[in-house]
Amino acid sequence: MSRVVIVGASVAGVRTAQALRREGWAGPIVLIGDEDAIPYDKPPLSKAALAGTTPLDQLCLLPEPRAAGLDLDLRLGSAAVGLDVVEQLVHLADGTSLGYTDAVVATGARARPSPWGTPRGLHLLRTADDCRRLGADLAGASSIVVIGGGFIGSEVAATARGRGLQVTIVDPVPLPMARIVGDEVAAILAGVHEPHGVTTRFGVGVHDVRETEDGLVVALTDGGELHADVAVVGIGAAPNIEWLAGSGLAVEDGVTCDEFCRTVGGPHVFAAGDVARWWHPREGGHRRVEHWTNAVEQAATVGHNLVHPDDLRPYNPVDYVWSDQYDWRIQMAGRCTTAVAPELLGDPADARFAALYRDETGRFTGAVTANWQKAMVAVRRLLLAGEASIDAARAAVEAAHQKRGPS
Repeated sequence: MSRVVIVGASVAGVRTAQALRREGWAGPIVLIGDEDAIPYDKPPLSKAALAGTTPLDQLCLLPEPRAAGLDLDLRLGSAAVGLDVVEQLVHLADGTSLGYTDAVVATGARARPSPWGTPRGLHLLRTADDCRRLGADLAGASSIVVIGGGFIGSEVAATARGRGLQVTIVDPVPLPMARIVGDEVAAILAGVHEPHGVTTRFGVGVHDVRETEDGLVVALTDGGELHADVAVVGIGAAPNIEWLAGSGLAVEDGVTCDEFCRTVGGPHVFAAGDVARWWHPREGGHRRVEHWTNAVEQAATVGHNLVHPDDLRPYNPVDYVWSDQYDWRIQMAGRCTTAVAPELLGDPADARFAALYRDETGRFTGAVTANWQKAMVAVRRLLLAGEASIDAARAAVEAAHQKRGPS
């Protein structure tokens, strides 16, 4: 009997299983996860779960009734260690092997490790266990240093500040988000922290982190030192592809796929989520995206293409990501190209603005909004519809401003 084996039990793997059933797949589905825990959602780990306002057991992606409805064969707590695309087998760490008709690689990414070792009190944050350990340490701490000023680091800083800790964020880049949104908007986002009582040390790197009797000492590249009870390293993520060594799949910063999410070098093997590096039809190049929305939407494409091989759909998404920091909700959609300076609408001083991005031709390419849901809904609708001008995007935001009701 035909069988689909999905390797990876986070959001991309779970959503692929759901998409398969929704598209009419009636055969067996095996879902493999390396953690013992029932699949859970990860965005709250740096926010509500770490704050203690949402228990970890409420993050479950597959409650028992839903799992039963999908009729899944869950294989948890046994990581995949190899893939044989010739014999169509997935090899597991417990020594067993599973045959498949089609396989989906959805093994995600892991936090990049600390370059400064693992002294007590130094944390990464990627899994539920990471969240438990960090939360336990924060409960008895008064100060924290967050290394990395991206979204994850900023969310951890905001959560720790909300728990009453003294917080310092360190990043070697003067404006941590500049590569993604440009200097002007990055400066606004970097300025969110200090009004909330968080100290920022941007443009300064970390030389070392060492444990002392009183906690941790974070030695900076400018010769300074920061003392803290706890430190968190948030310096990016790396795709989980090591288990595919020797499989024949093309791997380069992820699993290389075509526009239909079919892997290169692996017949009957697809990929979805943080691990997938697929050919983007609109941009004419390969991309890998580490966003929750991307994992959900890509899983839907994989599910369709597996069930309907004669009606393949290219995966051609509009990027979308959000971040909750303090009393700010920051949202990004599309490609925030910096070839042309963005147009700023609203007032960052009032904690509400929209930055609209365009290319040299005036084509609207992306947007960043803060605390302005209606504006994001309007511009995202334009991006999803296809070609739109910067004038159309501006008009959409202005129309959103005129609408009554909460922003």
